[in-house]
Amino acid sequence: MSAREASGLLSVVHPAVRHTAIVLLHGLCSTPDELLTVQSALAARGHPVRPLRLRGYSFDAAAPLAQPTRYEQWLAAIAAEVQLLRRQHERVVLVGLSAGASLALGAAIRCGADQVDALVLMSTTLRFDGWAVPRTRMLLPLALHTPLGRLWQYRERAPYGVKNERVRAWIERELRHRKVSSAGSAVIGTGHLREHERLIRHVRRNLHRVQCGSVLALHARDDEVASLANLGLLARGLRGCRDFRSVVLADSYHMITIDNDQRQVARETVAFADAVAHGLPPAMHLPPA
Repeated sequence: MSAREASGLLSVVHPAVRHTAIVLLHGLCSTPDELLTVQSALAARGHPVRPLRLRGYSFDAAAPLAQPTRYEQWLAAIAAEVQLLRRQHERVVLVGLSAGASLALGAAIRCGADQVDALVLMSTTLRFDGWAVPRTRMLLPLALHTPLGRLWQYRERAPYGVKNERVRAWIERELRHRKVSSAGSAVIGTGHLREHERLIRHVRRNLHRVQCGSVLALHARDDEVASLANLGLLARGLRGCRDFRSVVLADSYHMITIDNDQRQVARETVAFADAVAHGLPPAMHLPPA
């Protein structure tokens, strides 16, 4: 988002949005950079934004080979942040991308009713069924749950979740010189993948326990990791949420916050957060102040 666009958003800030805090949850073994466009748009609008780094989940440049912590610890850290923010703000919204969407759902399950007011779920992956997922993925449990896993790592490869060829080339250049890019870590170890799988199973079993006012799910039609069937899983499973809205993006792959639809993603997220702040249904956009 350009400085001019951010300035335009800032000029229409309504005081109510300052009481709605936003927690940003990036993907597995990555950094908050994945959500910078969304963070900038929300902050420009006036929302207090908290991008989280989680020990044993986020990429750590000081210890890139660090061992993962258990997924329950990831959720406990998010729940503690939610409790802290609720002492300072009237509402809390969790925004998650990819594995971060599973974290948002898991944290909402852990926190229970009246703690998380709304969720923005981006590229939710409760089932790996995208067009680029290899058939050999069915063998992944052998790597995750047997000694074979000590000899195996997942290495990021093209298209890196990105349809835009310029952005994809930039990611490739980054990964030649660094161990992480805006699309995530170059390599993900077996331990992190195992905890992610455990998190997904936990969330799928307990979707009916998610209780919050509103949910916005953003998903690319051409997501190469997770098909649109994941939106169906959400719609059927989130029975404890009053309002559920999904938006299908036309020109991106999995990493929708850095791909061709990133501006739409930012606009939809800001409009949703504003609606939550004002107690409006999620499909309603606020008129200019």
